[in-house]
Parts: sequence; C-alpha cells; structure tokens
Amino acid sequence: MVPKTDTQTSQEGRRRKSAKPTLRTIAELTGLAVTTVSRALADDPLINIDTRRRIHQAAADVGYMPDRAAQRLKTGRTNVVGVLLDPHEEILGFGTSLMLGLTQALAGTPYHLIVMPSFVKSSNVEAVDYIIRNNLADGLIFTRTEPLDPRVRLLIEKDFPFVTHGRSEFSTPHPYVDFDSFAFAYEAARRLLAKGRSRLTIILPPRNLTFSQHMRHGFMTAIREAGASFEISEDLDLDSPAGAIRNHFRERAGLNDPPDGLICPGEVSALAALAGLGEAGLTLGREFDMVAKQTSRLLSDIQPGIETIYEDLTAAGEQLGKLLLRRIGGEAANTLQILQPPQPSFGTTAD
Repeated sequence: MVPKTDTQTSQEGRRRKSAKPTLRTIAELTGLAVTTVSRALADDPLINIDTRRRIHQAAADVGYMPDRAAQRLKTGRTNVVGVLLDPHEEILGFGTSLMLGLTQALAGTPYHLIVMPSFVKSSNVEAVDYIIRNNLADGLIFTRTEPLDPRVRLLIEKDFPFVTHGRSEFSTPHPYVDFDSFAFAYEAARRLLAKGRSRLTIILPPRNLTFSQHMRHGFMTAIREAGASFEISEDLDLDSPAGAIRNHFRERAGLNDPPDGLICPGEVSALAALAGLGEAGLTLGREFDMVAKQTSRLLSDIQPGIETIYEDLTAAGEQLGKLLLRRIGGEAANTLQILQPPQPSFGTTAD
C-alpha cells in the first residue's frame, strides 16, 4: 500500500469528521497499518519521528479520541484526574484560576479532568471513596484540608495517588501545594505595625481548616514580638457572608477602642470590612489601615489604598497538576511538597 501525502490525508480527514474516528480510520487515511498507527499514537520510539508526527496530525484532523473503556481494560488506567473543588466564593476566581493552572499542567498529556463539587460543611469522604471504588480516576486533587483530614487518611490507606491544596498534620507525608499562611499573616501584621497601627485584628478561616491555625500563629507571632494589642472576633470567619462582615465592622467602629489595623485573607472580606467602616464614618489611611490577600486585580484597581499580598492560584493549579502526574508515576510523596511564599504587592497590582 502506497502511503498518502499529507495533503490527501488532511482532505480526507476533514471529510470523515462526521463519523467517529478509530485507529482504522487513521490507518486508511495515512496508508499505514493499524498496529503502526497505535504504536505511533503511543509515541513508540521505534516508530520514525516523522511518521509519528504525520499520524498525530491525522488524528487531530479527524478529531480522534482514544477509547477510554478499551484503554482501561488494557492498562488498568483511566487517564483521568479527579478534582474535588470547593467554590470558595470568598476568594475571587478561586476555582477558575486553579482549573486554568491544572489545564496547563495536563496539556500535552493523555489526562483529562473530571470536576466534582466539594461542599464547605462536608468532608466528602464518601465522594473520595466512590472515586476509588469505581476506578473513576488515576489520581485526585482536593482543597481546604483539615489537620486530620479523613480524605487524606483514606487515600493514604488505599495508596491512591493524590495531591492536596493545603497541608494536614499526619505523620505520614503526602503531596501538597500550599500558600504560606503563617508568612502572610506575619508580614501583614508587621506592615500595619510599621505604619504606626497599635490595635490589630484579623479575619481568620474557619477553625477546622489547617490554614486557619497557620494564619493565627503568624498573626500572634507578630503581635507578641511587638507587644501590640489585638482582637480576633469569634463571630466571623472567612466563610461569613459579606453582609455579616460589613455589619460587624460598622458596629465595632462605634464601640470603645476599635481596631485601627485590619488583615483580611481575601478580597471579598476586605471590601465588606471597608464598606462597614466607611458607613461608620471612618476613612482608610486616616483612622485605619488594611492589608489583604489578593488573588485578582480587583483591590488594586478599585481600592489602591488597601495594601495587598499576592497569592498566585494559577501557579498553584499548575503545580498541583504536575505533582499529581509525578505521584501517579510512582515518585515518593515526601518529594512532592511545595509551600508557596507570599508575594508582596503593597500598593501595586500583582502580575
């Protein structure tokens, strides 16, 4: 059989897009054997590189996708990465940014994503167990970890590849990507103290989450070093509605000794607190100052007076994806741990 030219292959490929393409489709288009096509699509180094490129191009022209059921039977793998994603409405663009980074990490690999919602009031152990028992993915990523997270315990026991966005306190190491919340709170407090503020407050994440402990520790370390006054409301946390945060700070401003330095771990809480204090007649930069964690351009564009520290969620998503691929490949868990340092962006827009 005489191999067809690239032009003939491309023209025939466009005509055949209406039918579901198979290996045989590509073989007929290229004039090559089905076994050769299969090996080329698997990037068998014994197949000439030019032949591999031509077959990959033909597959792309006809929209060929491998039969996942057949692949699973043959290799035991799904070529799927599962993501349990918390909407995390307080952090603007949280899910979108993480997914963008994950997509970049998986580009050019055979892996695809399935996304399942993760709800704030549930640890989603059942969802994790369902994925494992039904072999729905080769690896799993999830967010908002707890110190003794039951999802982490289950996945370690099952020896199932996973990476968390956040840390836990298990003695057995596991892969993670985390933002250094201790450093964020510590540096934010030091910045406010350097501006002459003497009574600080911070909005913390929910107490059951690991990064709440890290953030509290960083804040209190800076407070103790400076001998400054502070208060932490037990009625508010990062998941509180924006209206509740606004009302709290409006009412607190009318009482004795209100805080003059605020730390907010997200843009929504920062804007809500700013609104409440503004309604009470207080002005940013005069009666109080604020440092907030920024994950978008919102604060820098709308309120440049709020000083910010940047968390790169897209980079975190890409790191999560790359670590998971390495874990699926058999790399040891204790080599797959990344702690992202805060990126100061005081008074500027983070790139």
